[in-house]
Amino acid sequence: MNQHTRFNLPLCLVVEEDAYKRTDEIIASYIPEIKGQKAIIISEQFLIDTYQDVVNSIKEDFNDAEVLSMGAATFDEAVAIAKKICVEDIKIVIGFGGGRVLDTAKYAAYISKAVYICLPTTLSNDSLASPFSVLGTVESSRKTLSCKIPTAIVVDTTMIINAPLGQTLSGIGDTIAKHTALFDWELAARASNSHVDDFAYGISRMSFDSVYHCDEKNIKSKTFIRILSRALVMGGLAMEIAGSSRPCSGSEHLFCHAIEEYYPEIKVSHGIGVALGSVGACVFQGRDEEKLLNVLRTYGIDMNPMSYGITKDIFFDIWNRASSTRPDRVTILNQTELDRMWLDDIYDRMANQ
Repeated sequence: MNQHTRFNLPLCLVVEEDAYKRTDEIIASYIPEIKGQKAIIISEQFLIDTYQDVVNSIKEDFNDAEVLSMGAATFDEAVAIAKKICVEDIKIVIGFGGGRVLDTAKYAAYISKAVYICLPTTLSNDSLASPFSVLGTVESSRKTLSCKIPTAIVVDTTMIINAPLGQTLSGIGDTIAKHTALFDWELAARASNSHVDDFAYGISRMSFDSVYHCDEKNIKSKTFIRILSRALVMGGLAMEIAGSSRPCSGSEHLFCHAIEEYYPEIKVSHGIGVALGSVGACVFQGRDEEKLLNVLRTYGIDMNPMSYGITKDIFFDIWNRASSTRPDRVTILNQTELDRMWLDDIYDRMANQ
């Protein structure tokens, strides 16, 4: 009988109002041994300036922790921070920010074997709890690197409610995109005569369902923030259990990767990019994309590609380049003839608000 590979789970997941005013108290109730340990807070300068009172409060709570303003979210930056952590015998790494900060802090903590505490300022994607960090390597290239999920995740609903709206919409898009990712995972498993991990599949499906079927559509409500927080964490846990990003990443993510790689001038967040990709992926998979479009629009996500500067020509080119971004990843694109008229029709359906 096949045995599950051992996987890690966070020791703490707390989603509460004003949680960052008592982070140390929350963490210590789950992990008492961290009390008094040397800590470092990793963030970006504009966040340190914007949330000065919050950062100072966390700093004081954690034994007058050092606050480090990081540079670019790159492999080199993460390694440089990890070196500092090791040399200075820092035991706790606190990531305070969005995806760029959290990926950098998570990888630095992983390399240096420090306890990693995740304090998101936005809920833009499921990287906050995933066992992967996406970091810049050479020029505009980025690489997905394996690491460990956080030891503790604390979400302050007050901060998330007041975060830029686009960040929360991005998190919704990343969650809804699991619909097509799971289909592609099953397809790839059949192609390789292997099996999907039922437990990881089920958790990822629950993540999708909790947002797709959510009755609360007011994304500024505490109820919805709690639901989205847990949905994104469930996505991260599904990847940890599966040992890969397959439960959350399929052809829709390849579409987004192609935008990032070949059209860096197009400024679209990761979550919105995969949401746009999920519509085409849904059509290629022979499924009803209208329900997906309707839910995304209900949450207030603009699904018109032109709103992001994606013309019909670019849309066609992105889909044709998508598979090249991860040639090892089997998806519906491996068995889809990308006809120009078909893609123009999909584009028109997305543009029809």
